[in-house]
Amino acid sequence: MLSPFIFKHHQENKNLFLERFPANQVNRSLQAWDAADEYICNYVEQEQLFTSNTNILIFNDSFGALSANFKDHCVTTVTDSIISHQGLVHNFELNHLPLDNITCITSLEALPNNVSVVLYKVPKNKALLIEQLINIKNSLKEGTIFIAADKAKNIQKTTLAIFEKYLGNTTTSLAVKKARLIFCQLNNSQHYEVPKPTTWEISTPKLTLSNLANVFAREKLDIGARHFIQNLGDVNKYKEIIDLGCGNGIVGLSILAQHPQANITFVDESYMAVASAKLNVENNFPDLVSQCQFITNDCLHNFDSDSVDAIFCNPPFHQQNAVTDHIAWQMFKDSYKVLRKKGELRIVGNRQLGYHIKMKRLFGNNTLIASDNKFVTLSSIKK
Repeated sequence: MLSPFIFKHHQENKNLFLERFPANQVNRSLQAWDAADEYICNYVEQEQLFTSNTNILIFNDSFGALSANFKDHCVTTVTDSIISHQGLVHNFELNHLPLDNITCITSLEALPNNVSVVLYKVPKNKALLIEQLINIKNSLKEGTIFIAADKAKNIQKTTLAIFEKYLGNTTTSLAVKKARLIFCQLNNSQHYEVPKPTTWEISTPKLTLSNLANVFAREKLDIGARHFIQNLGDVNKYKEIIDLGCGNGIVGLSILAQHPQANITFVDESYMAVASAKLNVENNFPDLVSQCQFITNDCLHNFDSDSVDAIFCNPPFHQQNAVTDHIAWQMFKDSYKVLRKKGELRIVGNRQLGYHIKMKRLFGNNTLIASDNKFVTLSSIKK
């Protein structure tokens, strides 16, 4: 096992040992922090921006690098990922840091209004960026210090125009280690309404889908999901079903359309995804809501063994901005544990990812259900 990565805290001449979460992932070469984290911390220290017990609001802190560096202040950290929350706690424990001054809130909760400084990691998702900036503008007072950070290549003129539009006068720093900072002067003269969920329809099955800002493929049905819902098989033979990595719930909703007697648990690591799935069940199958559970979780952590009949999964192949298959591998291992004997794991994936090898290694069997030039639907049965 590789040693944890070292994040230098220059002012106190200390090191933080940070791991990506979950800590047992196969690809240990992926860092739990980046140059943008370093830049924003070093800038704050050099400029001596903080007094004692400054109220800091931190957005999109993937594994706690920013929060850990400012542990002596009153920190509220906002993320849409339960894994990021768990990663923060894990890294605080790894470094024997107290969590007394840290408040973790989700992307669905109201922001505190007694904030002096906002430290903001720019998300990849433009819709989430806009919604977060509007919430900042509507919740915080003028004069609040706002500093954002990202890789320099991601900070385009269009990006800066978004900050300028929703927050106020915007400037940038020079690039350091291929990262840049964005500075905004909050201007509350104009009020913006938080965008409503994006809504669209599909015809087979007939569904209306609403999607909050950070939901994958929020504006249309992605081609992988389309391939999957066309190849769900005979779902009527199963009673207890999990839609793992549910996103907006399209797979579970398609199962309910065929099998309204099913009990379905929708699981995702995104708070907005799970909220979207719940909204979509309420809107499309209001009489079946009581048969459904909606859980934000790291895969199937703490689910009972031998407890469900089938798991349907469209696994991600990235975490934050890193391409990795460790989440899919964890999903497959958790599924094997949670499935009853003769239970089925059915997944969709890009052809080149080789998921059939991992599934066969776990289950001892794997069947190709359907394929096209880009996607495969695969099935394994727990013997």
